[in-house]
Amino acid sequence: MSRTVQCQYLKKEADGLDFQLYPGELGKRIFDNISKEAWALWQSKQTMLINEKKLNMMNVDDRKVIEQAMVAFLFEGEDVVIDGYTPPEK
Repeated sequence: MSRTVQCQYLKKEADGLDFQLYPGELGKRIFDNISKEAWALWQSKQTMLINEKKLNMMNVDDRKVIEQAMVAFLFEGEDVVIDGYTPPEK
């Protein structure tokens, strides 16, 4: 039986993550308050952010950029914005 959470991103009850995917207090906050669906949305934004800004995950400063964007996206309702990026037409 899957666990459900009141997802802060989706503003509804949804399937929760199976385990804590991020370390520390922030990881616990994500596990307790973010759904699988919202996490998947974040992962696609994270990939775009890493690729478009050419971030190196071995670099501490680049990891901080990702973490700040993750908190803003998941908990503050801010979208990931990359200067000069235009999403493809659907």
